[in-house]
Order: sequence, then C-alpha cells, then structure tokens
Amino acid sequence: MKIIVAPDSFKGCLPAAEVAHAVASAIRSVHPDWDVQEVPLSDGGEGTIDTLVPAFGGDFRQAAVQDPLGRQIEARFGICADVAVLEVAEACGLQRLALQERNPLTASSYGVGELLLAAYKLGARHFLVGLGGTATCDGGAGMLQVPGLRQTLRDCTMELLCDVDNPFVGPRGAARVFAPQKGASPADVEVLEGRLEALAKRFLAETGVDVRLFPGAGAAGGLGGAFMAYFQASRVSGIDKVLELLRFDESVKGADLIITGEGKSDNQTLSGKVPLGVLRHAHGIPVALLSGRIEDWKALQAAGFSHLISVSPEGLPLTEAMRPEVARENLRKETQDFLGRLFC
Repeated sequence: MKIIVAPDSFKGCLPAAEVAHAVASAIRSVHPDWDVQEVPLSDGGEGTIDTLVPAFGGDFRQAAVQDPLGRQIEARFGICADVAVLEVAEACGLQRLALQERNPLTASSYGVGELLLAAYKLGARHFLVGLGGTATCDGGAGMLQVPGLRQTLRDCTMELLCDVDNPFVGPRGAARVFAPQKGASPADVEVLEGRLEALAKRFLAETGVDVRLFPGAGAAGGLGGAFMAYFQASRVSGIDKVLELLRFDESVKGADLIITGEGKSDNQTLSGKVPLGVLRHAHGIPVALLSGRIEDWKALQAAGFSHLISVSPEGLPLTEAMRPEVARENLRKETQDFLGRLFC
C-alpha cells in the first residue's frame, strides 16, 4: 500500500510536521512494509515557513523586528536564492500578545515592513507572503511607515498566500469580520471601519488602486490591501500554491489512500482550507479526514471525503485534548483503529 499523510497543523497544539509524523508512525508500526509518505502542509498561515523552506532547500533566518506593540522580537523567515518565504504573523501575530494585550486599535503591522527589508538585504526579490493570524487591523499602515520600504521594494514581485476573499471594508471586511476575534468591541469595530475607509481613499490617491474592489484585500487585518496597492502583489490560494510548490500531484500518483486533517474541521474547511485543497488534488484517490474535532459531518461527507475520523474522544475537555502528548496519543490510537476497520 502507498499512503500519503498530508495534514495541516493542529493549531495551538501540534505543527503539521508532528501531526504527519504521528500518523505515519502509527501506520508504520502496524504495516512496516507499506510506503508511507509524510507531506505536512499549510494554507499560507501558521506553518508556511516550516512547510516551504525545507521543500525549497532554503535556509531559515531571523530578523529583529517590532511586535504589534512595538517591542523588539526575533521573527523567522526563509531564504532560497532570491525567493523569501514569510509569515506576517511572525511579526504581528496574535501569538505575540497575551490575551489582555490584544487591542487592534493600537496593534501595528510595522514589524512586517522590517521583516520584508531584512529578507531584501539577503537577496530576496520575490516574496511568498503568508497572510493570516495577525493581531492587527491597521490596513498595513504600520508596515508602510517603515523608512525606505516602498522605494526599496518597488521592483520586487510578491505573491500573497491567502485562504480568504474578504474585502477591505464593508460587512465582510477586515474590521467587521476579523477585528472582534482580535479583541475589538462593537464600538472599536466602527472606529476601525472608519480608519480603513479613510485608508482606502488614501491608497487610491497615492497609487491609483482602489483596494475596496479587490477580494482578499481584507486579509490579515487589511495587510492584503496594502500589499496590493503599493507592491502590486497578487493573491493566490494558499493551499493551491503550497501544493504546487511541493509537487503534490506527482507525490500522490499511485497512492491508495490520502490522509489529511486539521485541528478542527467544519464548514469553514470547505472555504479553501488545507483538507479541501488536498481533496481537490486527489485525482480520485480516497481522502480520509482525520481531525482533532469534526463538526458539520454531512457537509464534509457531501464534499467528497471518504472517511471522517474525530481524534478527540467524546467528552474530552478541549484543554486536555490540546496537550501535545495527549494529541499524539489520540492520533496514534485513532489512526490504528481506522486502519483496522478499513483493512480488516
């Protein structure tokens, strides 16, 4: 048998590489003669660097940048020849802040600009930028304040790896949809919406680009719009780009089964997340969805997943399920139980 294990991370619990290894090890322990290939994935958010840099044969680097509150931190990125792989969340991600520090009214994306310049100084001229997970809703205004950024990067090319198509402003915009998740009150949301509307007009006056017309401009607290306006960045499906760069279609040739998964699978999975990307590139090979928790079972079954496996036992508290050692054991057990049922 040939089995491809291609999961996303279990966010806040295990990186994709550890999820893939736990599942693959469980299979090998029972069937050591099977061809089991680990292909950890990301959709442009958390884990993009760890997924793509080794695939490129690139190097991991660090740069001193500001976090969302202006504190000095070390942010990671990857370099391979003239290509840089970055995650904006490395500089301005929610993980950089304690819960009580979250405030999108004051959080800044300044560090993203510093991260871009650091990669440029090492020779990067093409940037793969993972959008997502930010603590900010400043429309990229902070990033654009970095001295010399716009002039320095004027001849560079950029691709935005993104799994959302939310606009810059409006009912589905950066402020109204994402800011509450970052600590914004209803009153804060209205302030942020006004700021983004004014920012869109400024962008239009300075660049001739109306970011209010571009799907995905609201990604990462509006950073997508700033990249589109000032750097002519193109938005691509994060998972599709990752699968292309990893030559996933070649990897699955001859496979008997593909196992994918994520921390929680529900209707949002069908909006460009890793498992849906895997399903679309499966070429008729059965795809099992092995996730920490599963909701919206009927919708996921209708999408075409051949098997749905919830890793966390019913009644297990979320805090316990998200302990790495517990998650690894649950992955091992559920993988072996699933294979036992499938190949009995």
